[in-house]
Amino acid sequence: MDRSEFLKASPPMFKSGLLDKFTRVHHFVPIVIFLPAIVVLFAFGVDRLGVFSTLAFAVAGYFFWTLAEYWIHRVIFHFEPEEGIGARLHWMVHGVHHDHPNDPLRLVMPPGASVPLALIFYALFWLVLGADRAFAFGAGFLGGYLAYDMIHYALHHHTPKSRFGKWLRELHMRHHFQDDERGFGISAPYWDRVFGTMHVRRGR
Repeated sequence: MDRSEFLKASPPMFKSGLLDKFTRVHHFVPIVIFLPAIVVLFAFGVDRLGVFSTLAFAVAGYFFWTLAEYWIHRVIFHFEPEEGIGARLHWMVHGVHHDHPNDPLRLVMPPGASVPLALIFYALFWLVLGADRAFAFGAGFLGGYLAYDMIHYALHHHTPKSRFGKWLRELHMRHHFQDDERGFGISAPYWDRVFGTMHVRRGR
């Protein structure tokens, strides 16, 4: 198997073919699941808080997502036990993506994981912010998550035309192929600058 074939290979995670099907997902699936939820949450927010307050809490929810994205990627996805069940779980959660980064069906999170996690986060928002604010904050948070999933897919399978898109792709490819201890902010790389994990260009 040559390098390009290896990078886009899709090895099984489970011996059961049925279970293994749930580890692969088309990148349109998060749009189908989360976009209606975002619209509904935002609409409820407007109804309870008004337009401007809803927008403010939605923006706050979005920025909270970007911070969560950074730390989940850095602390959870890159926690790498050397052996045992921990090593197996790491490979299933994130290691397989680093081994086969061009597998098109393992670039967005399967609904079996993303939906329960979204519900847990939303329950926390409800407890901390109250029901009315949680609608707007949750809409922004899920909007950030959906944007992250789509950006991540695009960085692997499309050639960006804009200067910003090319910069994002460069940073993420550096994370994969140069230094995986830097570049944890995929959709919001400014957190890498804040926390000191921004890639340094060679020669500087």
